[in-house]
Amino acid sequence: MVLYRRNRVEGGTYFFTVTLQNRKSSVLVDWVDDLRECIRSVLREKPFHIDAWVVLPEHLHTV
Repeated sequence: MVLYRRNRVEGGTYFFTVTLQNRKSSVLVDWVDDLRECIRSVLREKPFHIDAWVVLPEHLHTV
């Protein structure tokens, strides 16, 4: 695992990418409605704001 340096600033904006281990998978787009519901569920417990996100078959980008 890569050790990233983080500048943690309250109220800051962050960009991150999540990649599936199986890069040939399409699970993120196949189950995108479930992914959206999971995000909604987490938002109810731990409020945060997503400025933008892109969901691709095997990875996603979020700001």
